[in-house]
Amino acid sequence: MSLDPADPRFLDELVALRRRLHTTPEIGLHLPATQRIVLEALEGLDLEITLGTATTSVVAVLRGGRPGPVVLLRGDMDGLPLEEDTGLPFASTNGAMHACGHDLHVAGLVGAARLLAAERETLPGTVVLMFQPGEEGYDGAGVMLREGVLEAAGERPIAAYGVHVGADAPTGLISARAGTLMAAYSVLDVRVIGRGGHGSRPHQALDPVPATAEMVSALYTRITRRYSAFDPVVLTVGEIHAGSAPNIITGQTHFRAGVRSFSTETTAALVEDLPSFVTAIGRAHGLTVDATMRTVLPATINDEGEAAFFASTARALFGEEEYLELERPRTGSEDFSRVLAEVPGAYGFIGAASGYDPADPPASNHSPQAQFDDSVLARQAHLLATLARRRLQEAVGDGDPGI
Repeated sequence: MSLDPADPRFLDELVALRRRLHTTPEIGLHLPATQRIVLEALEGLDLEITLGTATTSVVAVLRGGRPGPVVLLRGDMDGLPLEEDTGLPFASTNGAMHACGHDLHVAGLVGAARLLAAERETLPGTVVLMFQPGEEGYDGAGVMLREGVLEAAGERPIAAYGVHVGADAPTGLISARAGTLMAAYSVLDVRVIGRGGHGSRPHQALDPVPATAEMVSALYTRITRRYSAFDPVVLTVGEIHAGSAPNIITGQTHFRAGVRSFSTETTAALVEDLPSFVTAIGRAHGLTVDATMRTVLPATINDEGEAAFFASTARALFGEEEYLELERPRTGSEDFSRVLAEVPGAYGFIGAASGYDPADPPASNHSPQAQFDDSVLARQAHLLATLARRRLQEAVGDGDPGI
């Protein structure tokens, strides 16, 4: 294939790969068909490849022809349990869907691998290519960390980068910010245990429902009065279970809340605070409360220096007008946060909405109608490859690494 990102043939091959992936999405940590496609796409690139054991991950190490440090690039591979409703000729028909654009992430990372392999002899260092399953709620990044992705090249990376496509942003527009880019996600799980009885004799029972209602209301108040508006918390009680008939006092209730936070300190404080808070309310009513809270994903926090490097690279490659510095973090969560907690790096977004109209925005990621503009793939591959090359050149003192 052509190894010039501006050559239409380079894009054509990545589009073909992306559409092949799109027709066969898989969910979770075990993506055997996706893994096979990735391995086929990497054939002939002289890579050191390691396959996961607890998951169908692919780690490919590309060693440059000159000594230098290690940089990591990541692309996630899994789809979502959605019936696709796009009408595309290459739409999935297996009950799953690449509604978050991970098929583009894979194709873009393959493209970056090809670009970097073509300049291997002058590359001062090593690039680790992290093809990750299980981003959509399965903590695939955590699994790969435990299996040694950061040690795959023999030494830990000095930097890590990734990009996420957006179905509802103008094609090619790159955006990021220093500091917190995406929220942490935690789950509060509460079981309130009382004593059941007949609805006509509530004084003979120990009704957990009024206390549960009080807990739910109090939680929404708690986060506005205990936590700073400048380090916000977003709480949603999305699940409540209680009783089976209108004239029966249930013996217990169960509810769960999703909690988003934007700093490591606040996330840790919430895990300690909220379970004890609802437990105290329950005790005031004479009830037993079993409350736990776990952080599913930490906040995605971009290193200040690496975020500036990410931005300068994007601007140098594509122009000032093609990069947007985000004012605020996104409230979604992302397990690349686990990599960034271990290695300085930066994560950003790249738009993939063709003909974007802010007055009539298209379906967003995770929608059954989400569609992505294939033409972004060449830019995505070029950005990832250039981030890796420039960072290695900068680390070994190659003067101005250029573009």
